[in-house]
Amino acid sequence: MTTAPLGLAALTVLDTAPLDHVGLAERHGFDTIGLRLLPAAPGTTAYPLHEDERVLVELERRLADSPVEVFDLEIIRLAADFDPSAYVPLLETGARLGAKAVLVGGDDTDRARLTDSYARLAELCARYGIVASLEFMPWTAVPDAKAAVEIVAQADGPARSVLVDALHVARSSTTLADLAAIPREWLHYAQMCDGSVPAPADDAELIRHAREERLVPGTGGIDLPGIWSTLPAGLPVSIELPNEPLRRAVGTGAWLDRLVAATREVVSPVPAA
Repeated sequence: MTTAPLGLAALTVLDTAPLDHVGLAERHGFDTIGLRLLPAAPGTTAYPLHEDERVLVELERRLADSPVEVFDLEIIRLAADFDPSAYVPLLETGARLGAKAVLVGGDDTDRARLTDSYARLAELCARYGIVASLEFMPWTAVPDAKAAVEIVAQADGPARSVLVDALHVARSSTTLADLAAIPREWLHYAQMCDGSVPAPADDAELIRHAREERLVPGTGGIDLPGIWSTLPAGLPVSIELPNEPLRRAVGTGAWLDRLVAATREVVSPVPAA
């Protein structure tokens, strides 16, 4: 049986600085980590390692002595004024850390311009050996898997990538057939969590749930086995599961152990005897 590598996403422990993030991953059975270098929204938490050489060097030394690797960086948002050159420092830092992917969000409502911006970003990312993983989210200009595929298809080169997040699959018009239609070579990792049903009806609540109220796999209403049955066996999994009330109730260590065990149940179920 193929075992999927597990990653500890930035958002799951966003209050944890990168050096401590490595330690958490080591202690609780994660293979990789994701780091948020740029904020998802103005004023929110990020760790701009590309602006702090001292901390970056310290992290490089820490990783050199660790089995844990950096998998993905966050987040590049494609807005109307997108300029790929602004992200060269982030990608240079990612290359130093051995990152394999950068998470990309699409905000520009002009589809043609958004598609062009993604193509230019993918071209730049390829120079650093990093894929540009376009994440569909129902409140953005890339609301579902079909839209992500249409945009990524217009780019060239090895950095083309679509990021599947279980929460956004369930809360968009995306079907399992849509997931199965994503070219396999465009899938580099997927994000795991569960979520409540019915889904929130407005964008503000969708965003709040995504950032604050995700659920442990198996405790919500998302068809996680169905989603993972459409994805390639062994695809790396990033556990993106922010829920501070639940985390505080049991403590970070026990919380992360629970997330790992529950995720393994989905991606590597033990066959019945």
